[in-house]
Amino acid sequence: MHTNRNMAPLGGATRYKVNSCDRVVARQSAHLREPVFMGGRHKAGHDEYFMGAEVTSDLTNPQPVLSCWSGGKDSCLALYEIQKERAVAGLLTTVTRDFDRISMHGVRRLLLQRQAESLGLPLHEVFIAKGASNDEYEAAMGKAFESFRQQGVSEIVFGDLFLEDIRAYRDRLLARLQMRGLYPVWDRNTARTIRKFLDLGFKTAVVCVDPKKLDRSFVGRVLDDQFLSQLPAGIDPCGENGEFHTFVFDGPIFRRPVAFTFGEIVERDSFWFADLVPAT
Repeated sequence: MHTNRNMAPLGGATRYKVNSCDRVVARQSAHLREPVFMGGRHKAGHDEYFMGAEVTSDLTNPQPVLSCWSGGKDSCLALYEIQKERAVAGLLTTVTRDFDRISMHGVRRLLLQRQAESLGLPLHEVFIAKGASNDEYEAAMGKAFESFRQQGVSEIVFGDLFLEDIRAYRDRLLARLQMRGLYPVWDRNTARTIRKFLDLGFKTAVVCVDPKKLDRSFVGRVLDDQFLSQLPAGIDPCGENGEFHTFVFDGPIFRRPVAFTFGEIVERDSFWFADLVPAT
């Protein structure tokens, strides 16, 4: 595995390769002032979008699961799917202590907390240092997983779509603790998956893009039909190869929208990163 590097605050950046709650990751920053996003809501869509998805859970299993949570669309869709079948004990998110932001995505911790409140789920934060090594990262996550295992939680939900090496890494990590991963959105057609996500009424902001794959115009905006229509050929519409990363602020499982404005956009560590400023 590559060494984990934590999200720096705006003005001092970094890049994380992977954390337990997301896939391959990039880094970015922001500068755009726009009206507060309150979202809209509508509940729609059917599971025909997800034909052929891997069965990951037993409907009769009474044990709650823990959802690894990056705040982005893939972990959100995984949560949406698993909640149809299982009780969720809470959300587990890695936070970079030095910057008070979600590791990798760089979203402010206050927005993460408001997101969890809107979802009505307990938030469990794992704090790691700036520049944490893989050993430090795995030790912190292992301690968090173990605490849940002792409470009877043996399955962890991830939003991975198709990156086999990341899934294998997670499974090895969990196997040490006699736990296993669940992948509710695994091996799904990503074009249909993002279409389903939007049709369900989820709203998400693009907070990070890889400039080797997308230009600055793709960061600091809402992911919508226009965004998808403008993606260059060869870019995964879910950003599964690290092309872009998101923060979900509304949708059918949210009690209320998470309000924010877009802040500055900054290029740091060879990535564009958009700040989201919590509404007061």
